[in-house]
Amino acid sequence: MDLYEQIVELRREGRRGAVATIVNVRGSIPSFKTAKMLVRDDGSIVGTIGGGCVEADVWQAAREVMESEKPRTLHFDLNQDPKYDTGLVCGGTLEVFVEPILPPALLYLFGAGHIAINLCRVAANAGFDLIVTDDRSSYATKERFPEAHEVHALDFDEATRKLDPTESSYIVIVTRGHRDDMRILRWAVQTPARYVGMIGSKRKVIEIFKTLQQEGLPAHLFDRVRAPIGLDIGAITPEEIAVAITAELIAVRRHAAAVPHMSWFKGAKAGSVEESDVSTKAVDDGDHDI
Repeated sequence: MDLYEQIVELRREGRRGAVATIVNVRGSIPSFKTAKMLVRDDGSIVGTIGGGCVEADVWQAAREVMESEKPRTLHFDLNQDPKYDTGLVCGGTLEVFVEPILPPALLYLFGAGHIAINLCRVAANAGFDLIVTDDRSSYATKERFPEAHEVHALDFDEATRKLDPTESSYIVIVTRGHRDDMRILRWAVQTPARYVGMIGSKRKVIEIFKTLQQEGLPAHLFDRVRAPIGLDIGAITPEEIAVAITAELIAVRRHAAAVPHMSWFKGAKAGSVEESDVSTKAVDDGDHDI
């Protein structure tokens, strides 16, 4: 079983993994320099770096690397640590580099107006794969979104039935009106997507959240929604707003320590939030994208 083919397959399926590579060796070890082992997110492995306690420790480190999404270098001294003495090695030291294998950052972009066009361009340059959806066939075209992997001209309800975001997906809602935004948000908050963001003014966001909660959706589903969307950089034009949104996407993707979050609605009951209580972020006054 080819390890590299397995890495490609893992990413194609939207799954995580980690690859461990022996990068430095001194003395005798039960494997060889450049030996590799792939650890999948279900704990299964492909390849080996020699077995025994070293491999068990590397397996555990690989699981942690998947979660942190940050590489690590492990050092093993087979001479000094008795737990590595299996009688099968003469002793030596080795370093193992463990790096995460992450699925593509897939961004579902709902809406095909001015902001969407610019966001598609900026986000694609930042390494996001984009699927663009709009219910207007004249707007949702490959000519308008050449950077997108897929462009769908579909009714939004039909589109959400077909799309299947994973925990590594991102959802951005920038349609042309409140009704469509609410339809998509109703679906989005019930997906495992890593990021859910919606354009709009503070008043619009409050109204949509209240309406969806009155329909019966639990309040905690909205805790992770970023609305108004984007980092607060004073963005005004569609081009600037696209940069603000992409910056927030990157911050979430890279686990930035202090990403501003929409926390003002957390735990609020319908009718209990006043617009004066709402914090300000980028795209604060834009109700929709056309």
